Amino acid sequence: MPILRVIQGDITKQAVDAIVNAANTSLLGGGGVDGAIHRAAGPELVFECRMLHGCKTGDAKLTRGYRLPAPYIIHAVGPVWRGGAHGEADLLASCYRRSLEIANAENLNSIAFPNISTGIYGYPKDKAVEVAITAVRNYLKKQTSIQEVIFVCFDIDNLTLYEQRLYSQNE
Repeated sequence: MPILRVIQGDITKQAVDAIVNAANTSLLGGGGVDGAIHRAAGPELVFECRMLHGCKTGDAKLTRGYRLPAPYIIHAVGPVWRGGAHGEADLLASCYRRSLEIANAENLNSIAFPNISTGIYGYPKDKAVEVAITAVRNYLKKQTSIQEVIFVCFDIDNLTLYEQRLYSQNE
């Protein structure tokens, strides 16, 4: 079984095969994690993203990492929280699953995820953690090239939630 771990830090500094960007549907940059990744990767990233013609909510697309330590960026578009009765959990789970499918298709061994949809998109952090860990664990039950998944938390609140959920259960 691949290693799952959580750290507090800056996702743009992670030396893994791919980092996941909590992107918007345009893929052209924004605030939060998305803006930080675009700034750190450099202007070439937005040029490549323009060629991708956006991305649907729940899906993900691959680009090069440019100036980042990670050679690849997987841009995943999470849902905006609208109360939980509009398929948000399925769309969020799909972001994680699609990111892992892309990483596996590229034969990558390590991937780092941010807390998708928990910033400006308003997804409740505790609910997002549950969806993220469940989706990743379910995907990793099958044969995959992925050997390590890191959940990179910018703030202590997310770190605590991930630690409680990830390390308190022996699944």
